[in-house]
Amino acid sequence: MAGDVVLHSLTRTTLSQSSPFFDVIVIGGGASGLMCAMTAGRRGRSVLVIDASNKVGKKILMSGGGRCNFTNMEVTPEHYICANPHFVKSALTRYSNWDFIGMVLEHGIAYHERKHGQLFCDDSAKDILTMLLQECEQAGVKVTTHCKTTQVRPPGKEGEYYRLSTSQGELRCASLVIATGSLSIPTMGATGFGHDIARQFAINVLPLRAGLVPFTFSDGFKAITERLSGLALDGTLSCGRHSFSEAILFTHRGLSGPAVLQLSNYWQPGDEICLDLLPSLDMGEWLKAQKSRSPKSLVRTLVGQHLAKALVVELQQLFWPAQSETAIAEATDSQLQQIGDHINGWVLKPSGTEGYRTAEVTLGGVDTDQISSKTFEAKGQPGLYFIGEVLDVSGHLGGFNFQWAWSSGFAAGQYV
Repeated sequence: MAGDVVLHSLTRTTLSQSSPFFDVIVIGGGASGLMCAMTAGRRGRSVLVIDASNKVGKKILMSGGGRCNFTNMEVTPEHYICANPHFVKSALTRYSNWDFIGMVLEHGIAYHERKHGQLFCDDSAKDILTMLLQECEQAGVKVTTHCKTTQVRPPGKEGEYYRLSTSQGELRCASLVIATGSLSIPTMGATGFGHDIARQFAINVLPLRAGLVPFTFSDGFKAITERLSGLALDGTLSCGRHSFSEAILFTHRGLSGPAVLQLSNYWQPGDEICLDLLPSLDMGEWLKAQKSRSPKSLVRTLVGQHLAKALVVELQQLFWPAQSETAIAEATDSQLQQIGDHINGWVLKPSGTEGYRTAEVTLGGVDTDQISSKTFEAKGQPGLYFIGEVLDVSGHLGGFNFQWAWSSGFAAGQYV
C-alpha cells in the first residue's frame, strides 16, 4: 500500500546512539496518534510515532467490516459519554466532521452514507490509513513499529526532556503524547499502558468497563437466544431513560446488534432492560382489534404477520401457552392486552457483557478534569498530553469514536 513507504525502520543501533531527541513523541500509532503527529509535523515540529505492535492503524483497518465508519454526518457533544460533558465541545468545534470529510475528499477517497448518518469508505479502510500515513510523511513525521515503551522518566534532574526507555533504545522529547487507546479488543494489542502512565504522574483514572459490547445471559433467556441465534429484527431497547431503536441480533451468548451495543454504554450490572419487539405497533390494541376481523385465527398466526416464526414460537411458550390452540375470539381483552404488553415490553436481565474481548470502546479512563480541553495537556504535568480513547470520553456507535480521535488528535497537535 502506498502509505507503507512512511513506515521507517529505526534500528536498535540508531535509537541507542546519544538518546535521539524529537520535539514530539507520540506513543500509539492509531487514529488519534497519527492525527496528532501529522498536525504537529505540519507546524515544523520533529515528530516520532512509536507503536509496540507490528503495524499501525490496526483498529482503523478492522473497523466497519473493513470499510471504516470514519465519521458521522451529525456530530454533537450529546453523542459522547464523559464525566464532564462539556469537555468534548472545544475539540469537536475546532476540528469537526466536515474538516475530516474535507481531507477525505482531497485524497479522492470514495465514501457513502448509511443509516443514521454513518459514513463508510466505498472500497477499503486501507484508504483512510494510507491517507493518514501520506499526510504524516509529507509533514516529516517518522513512524516506527515493534517499539515497546518500558519506562517514562519526567523532566527534572536528568534534563528538561521526557526520557523513554524502549525496546529500540533510549529516546527524548519535549512533548510526550499518550495515544495508546484502552482495553478494548486485547487481540489487537490493547493494553492499559496509557492509564499506567497517568497514574505514574498522579493523574486520576476513572473506573474502567467495556462499552459498545453485547449482553450475555445466564437465566432461562440464554436457552432462547441459543435457539434463535442468528435471528435479527428492528426493535427498541431501553434501560432507564436511555432508549435505542436499531437492529437487535440474537446470538448463542445473548443479544448483540447496534441497539444492544448502544445501550451497553448506559447499562449497569443488575439493571433490567426492556425489549420492544414491535415499537411501531401497539400490540395490545392491535390484537383486540383482530377479535372481530379474524375471530377464528390463532394468536401465533396473527403475531406471525409481524415477527419471525421461530421467535413467535418462543413468545407463545412464554406468554400465552394456555391460549396456544385457542381462537383469538375466545381470549379476553385483558389476556390479549397482557400478551401485547409482553411483546412491546419484554423485560430481561443481562448477567453481564462479553467484556473487553469484543467491546468496541472502554468506558472511563483518564479523568478529563485534569486535562486541558483546549490543548489536551495534563494540568499538573507540562509537556504530557493524553488524546483519544485513553481519556474518559466514549462515543456512540456510528463513527463518533473515530471523530473523537481526529478532533482530540488535531487539538493536541496544535500545541505539542
